[in-house]
Order: sequence, then C-alpha cells, then structure tokens
Amino acid sequence: MTTPSSPTSAWRPGMPGGDTLPSGPGGRPSAPSGDGHGPETGRPTVTIGSYPDYPSAQRVVDYLADNRFPVEHSAIVGTNLTLVETVLGRMTTGRAALVGAGTGAWFGLFIGLLFGIFTVGNWVAVILVGLVIGAIWGAVFGAVAHAMTGGQRDFTSASSLRAAQYAVIVDAQYAEQARQLLGRMHLGAPQAQTR
Repeated sequence: MTTPSSPTSAWRPGMPGGDTLPSGPGGRPSAPSGDGHGPETGRPTVTIGSYPDYPSAQRVVDYLADNRFPVEHSAIVGTNLTLVETVLGRMTTGRAALVGAGTGAWFGLFIGLLFGIFTVGNWVAVILVGLVIGAIWGAVFGAVAHAMTGGQRDFTSASSLRAAQYAVIVDAQYAEQARQLLGRMHLGAPQAQTR
C-alpha cells in the first residue's frame, strides 16, 4: 500500500540531497552528460566540396574510396531540401477498383498458396479461387475507399525529396588529405572546352 506524499516531502532541487535525482520505476537515473543543452554534436567536420547533383558528390566519395581514403569519416549532406510531389494521373472510381483488384489478387494468391499447400485434392483450383476472390474483394474495397473520399483527392502521385546542393564533408582531421586527393582528381579530369 502506498501512502500519499505531502507537497513538502516531494523532491525538489536545492533540498538536502537535492543534487541527486530521485529514483523512478526503472531505478536511479543518471544526469545527462555534457553541458545540458542537447546531444553532443560529434566530431568537427569540414566541407571539401559542394555539387549541384547527387551523382557528382557520389563520384567524389567513390574517388576518395578508390584512393584508400577512410571514407567512413565522410558524409554527403543534401541542403535546401524541397518536397516534390509528382502527379501521375487522374484517379477515378474505376481506376481505384482496378488498383484494388491488383492488390487483392496478390493477397488472394498468397492465401490460396497457403491453403493449396495443405490441400489433398486439386491444389491449383484452390490457388485460382483465392486469386479470384482476392481480386473481387480488392476491387470492391478500392472502389468504396475512393468513393468515400468525396472527390477530395482525385489523382495519384509520388513524393520525393530533392536537394538544391550536395556537400561532401569529412572529419576535420582528414580534411587536408581529402583536399589533396581531390586536387589530383580535378587535375586528372579532362578540361572542358570553352566556346
């Protein structure tokens, strides 16, 4: 049985013994390390290059790896992220039913296979029945789900994140080595011809 504690008996900072945290259900917690202003930021890093697209930044890290640079001390950081939603097409009740039928057919095929394994008779018929029933129910659920939206979202789309720029960063202690390797990479690259 627990006894109610009075406000004066509750733990407060500044009380005798208040420099330690009270124990909880998981035992006595420890105070956070650091200065108390959030998680540790990690090792200091240096940006060794900035590129307009991801493949360019990836080529730089690949070049560093090919030249035995410790790439586990590097990272590719995308900056100025933008969410792009590409509209793929109009969604009608018929198309929603068709998509639902496809999804339901896959689920019905899976259930049919499970039952087919344990069937003594014609197991192919069990698989086909599962496929057909799954497709029918998937079509019904797809059409009903689209109709319930009330025309709020009559299109299909795919979302992706895009960065305006990609920076290659390395730990500060490896920055000079990375710069030297990149200097050789740019010297060995063919020069672009000016017109």
